[in-house]
Amino acid sequence: MRWDRLFDDLEARMAAQSRLELDAEVAERTRLERARITLGERLAGAVGAGVALRLRGGAVVRGQVEDSGDGWVLLVEDGGRQLLVPVAAVLGISGLGRPRDDTRSRRFGLGSAVRGVSRDRRAVVVRDVDGGAVHGTIDAVGADAFDVAEHPLDSPRRPENVRGERVIPFAAVAMIAST
Repeated sequence: MRWDRLFDDLEARMAAQSRLELDAEVAERTRLERARITLGERLAGAVGAGVALRLRGGAVVRGQVEDSGDGWVLLVEDGGRQLLVPVAAVLGISGLGRPRDDTRSRRFGLGSAVRGVSRDRRAVVVRDVDGGAVHGTIDAVGADAFDVAEHPLDSPRRPENVRGERVIPFAAVAMIAST
């Protein structure tokens, strides 16, 4: 009888040790899987969610995640204004939620997204990472910078309304807001 209790005790200890090892393995695999999830993938999984972004230059913007890609996120504010934000300008995100396994961000980068804004020919406000702003229309988009024809937001892009031209490097952009 004493032997039975000894064997039962040994068996219980082995089962407990196996459970601990399995729990540790599951926890490690979970950490490894989470370590592979990029911020872009988390943003892609948050489409439709309301978030707040704190940006370089001091701005805080709020809206629903409409789209995201390689290095950028597109928000829509309550009033319908679209905000194209480079991820490099984001200092923090509130409301993002937990990562999802079933989403992947778009492969095209910020340049492609800015080209899309340029094709629309809508007036934009470009906020830089130091808090400055430029108003106008994006005329051309290069590999790492774009040209803005500066004019008042309430005036169309016509030669008589253009006050100047500015080249803005992608690295300087905190946000591009379309009107």
